[in-house]
Amino acid sequence: MAKRILLAGILGGLAFFFWGGLAHTVLGLGTVGIQNLPQQQPVLDTLKASVPQSGFYLFPQVDAAMKLPPEKVGGPYGIMIYHASGAGAPMTGQLITECILNIVLALLAASLLALAPGLRGYGSRVGFVTLLGLAIGLMTHVQYWNWYGFPLSYTVASIFIAVFGFLIVGLIAAALVKPATQRMMAVPAQAA
Repeated sequence: MAKRILLAGILGGLAFFFWGGLAHTVLGLGTVGIQNLPQQQPVLDTLKASVPQSGFYLFPQVDAAMKLPPEKVGGPYGIMIYHASGAGAPMTGQLITECILNIVLALLAASLLALAPGLRGYGSRVGFVTLLGLAIGLMTHVQYWNWYGFPLSYTVASIFIAVFGFLIVGLIAAALVKPATQRMMAVPAQAA
């Protein structure tokens, strides 16, 4: 069974990775709701002069209880992930990390599927893995929408990417990872 889980994780993860590439580069789902900064050169010049260190910034500054000073209430706010050294052109490292992450997620989904009792039908096993994707997508992206103001269109597109990716993983994992009762029934049939 471990070999089937491993195979489902690798194949499902690779399929998930290719779906992510298609979703971002061909379908454009990864950039839904993202805008370019207007008049970006004066902003970049100001950032270079005033923010010397890379980091994840929240503005305006809040106190330890995450409260804004009264004079800042009603003003502009936002978050910024800033890289002082500039952007690198090749994304090889990021693509490798993403592929490994997708394989790990698919391995976890296949492992959970193997432990789930009562999921005898192919459709119910696919649905189980797809629901895992929905839970992951909602947990991450709705929090970013709620707390940081990510655009709703970006949030919905990102959740769709996750759910559809886990549907693909589910289609593969459900075909390879059978419930314990189906595995036990298959062994005597082969021995006969």
